[in-house]
Amino acid sequence: MKTLIVILAGFLIFPLLTWADSGPNDFQLSSTAFDNGAAIPKKYTCDGGDINPTLIFKNVPAKTRSLALTVSDPDAPEGIWSHWVVYNISPNTQEIIENTNPGTEGLSDFGKYTYAGPCPADEKPHHYIFRAFALNDILYINEDPTLAEVEKAVRSHTIAKTELVGTYQKLPF
Repeated sequence: MKTLIVILAGFLIFPLLTWADSGPNDFQLSSTAFDNGAAIPKKYTCDGGDINPTLIFKNVPAKTRSLALTVSDPDAPEGIWSHWVVYNISPNTQEIIENTNPGTEGLSDFGKYTYAGPCPADEKPHHYIFRAFALNDILYINEDPTLAEVEKAVRSHTIAKTELVGTYQKLPF
């Protein structure tokens, strides 16, 4: 009888373990404009067209109800500086095409409700972290949320998280 219980427990638990291992950890974010850790082309910065690059989501977990995306610069002299805050992106989104708005946009530290490309105040290299969150619900948050408010809201709803890092450095004139 004990053997039967162990076998039945194994059949019940194994699918849960398999789901936990294969879903959230496979979630990926990439770009056709730059590779992870590489320089972001000028076109996507304040020195160029200041438009968002194309971004690609892969392996979005099956139970995702919405996606959120943030872009921030941790190297800014003022501390973490937000460049783009987007939430309630459709979970069926596989690609965000350049220069488009994929969801509800929050307020960046530039005071804008759109993408604001890399624009360092100094000539040092800066890192830009594109973070994508797969969420188990649609976010219901205050109007005009900031990066901090969206990050707080996603904490209790995140199924999976992934990031893509690009760099940019202003050249001296």
